[in-house]
Amino acid sequence: MSHTSPTTGPVQAMVLSDATRARFAREVAKYPAEQAQSAVMACLSIVQQEQGWVSREAELAVAGYLGLAPMAVHEVTTFYNMYNQQPVGKYKLNVCTNLPCQLRGGNEALAHLAQRLGVAMGGTTADGLFTLQQCECLGACADAPVMLVNDRNMCSFMSHDKLDQLVDGLKAAEGQA
Repeated sequence: MSHTSPTTGPVQAMVLSDATRARFAREVAKYPAEQAQSAVMACLSIVQQEQGWVSREAELAVAGYLGLAPMAVHEVTTFYNMYNQQPVGKYKLNVCTNLPCQLRGGNEALAHLAQRLGVAMGGTTADGLFTLQQCECLGACADAPVMLVNDRNMCSFMSHDKLDQLVDGLKAAEGQA
């Protein structure tokens, strides 16, 4: 399957592995047969879990699998900030900068991490270990400032000391202590 992308020219759909297709099938089975498109977010999440990000080729593969127009999948990928549209570090650190977190140090936490990691917000460290991003409300305002590691692990009350401990712990887990 070949499509044209306005930014990259011809784009080929990636080949889905049997394991990926099986995971997709389990998600599609949760919906009535005529509503397979309802599994688009789950399928995009599977791709991201397996590859770390959702490429244009992956969007095309999901669209083909679900019988959707490629633009319909692209709209989902670009609407939700949980989908990485470019490669990210092994550890994606999303710091909430919504008002409750701002009032309790969210911007300072983001600035501290940027300085500690030596990257600007949105950047990835040279070793590919960390990507630093800001995010919208994570729904844990009482625990502000909060952050999310790899879209899965919520960290609360993130003082500079706790941020340093987190970074040190992740580096140690990679043998970079």
